[in-house]
Amino acid sequence: MSKLLSGRKIAIIGGDRRELVLMRELVHLGATVMVVGYDRLSFLPEGLAHHGLREALRDADGVILPMPGTDEQGRVKAEFAGTSLFLKPEHLALLKPGTPLLVGVANDYLRSEAASLDLKLIETAELDEIAIYNSIPTAEGAIAIAMRETSITLHGAQLLIVGFGRIGMTLARMLKGIGGEVCVVARKEADLARAEEQGHRVFNYGTVVSVLHRVDVLFNTVPHPVVTEDWLKKLKPEAVLIELASPPGGIDYGLAEALGLKMLKAMGLPGKAAPVTAGNILGRVYPKLLLEQWKQGENEEGAQ
Repeated sequence: MSKLLSGRKIAIIGGDRRELVLMRELVHLGATVMVVGYDRLSFLPEGLAHHGLREALRDADGVILPMPGTDEQGRVKAEFAGTSLFLKPEHLALLKPGTPLLVGVANDYLRSEAASLDLKLIETAELDEIAIYNSIPTAEGAIAIAMRETSITLHGAQLLIVGFGRIGMTLARMLKGIGGEVCVVARKEADLARAEEQGHRVFNYGTVVSVLHRVDVLFNTVPHPVVTEDWLKKLKPEAVLIELASPPGGIDYGLAEALGLKMLKAMGLPGKAAPVTAGNILGRVYPKLLLEQWKQGENEEGAQ
């Protein structure tokens, strides 16, 4: 196997079962992997050892954070950490300028700190080579939730998908495949045309109100408020709402709850529904991203 990452030191800070799969691939490619935030695990893949945060960052050529990143206080999502794991400004300052910092979704805190320290922050969740593949475990996970939370079959059910991007398109195809009556709401005419071409009923945000009273399950994929009071009051009481979009999401959760509707927040499904598949996706894409960033850095240094 080609040792594309030979001689490179990569710090993995926090994460979940996806990163356990990723670690294995990085080692196979020749990288030295320094793992932080997995102290609840007795054994790590490939005989890797636990490292302290400062030690790992001081030596790192690249850093990988979990897909959800950090909160605004720098707390890192770390499923296997024994205590809360914080990535503070003084920790990031240990990295060399130009160090690639990979994260699924960055918040203002992480963007600000990375910019001030001249780190190469790369947000990966919206990259096609990750998002398209991740739409598969997301759709499967959403369907599993709908099956569990309803008392009807999805075959023949009235199913509404809000948004027809990468997740919406995959989800619509799968739901249609099991016999669901799929309706799609989208803003762009091109998305509506593609949805109709695939055999779904299509609506814009104005015309969909005429069918809301028939909806059994509503899946939202739009990451900004769209399913608000006008919609929620037209849904039947037994309707199930599933939020798939990243925060703040598209469904007014407080109002849905006040109206007695069943709403389920189902963000981050790839890591929950199919962590091995999701980890393999990262294992295919992250090495290429790191190599591209290192090459770019070397070219920039050579041009000076």
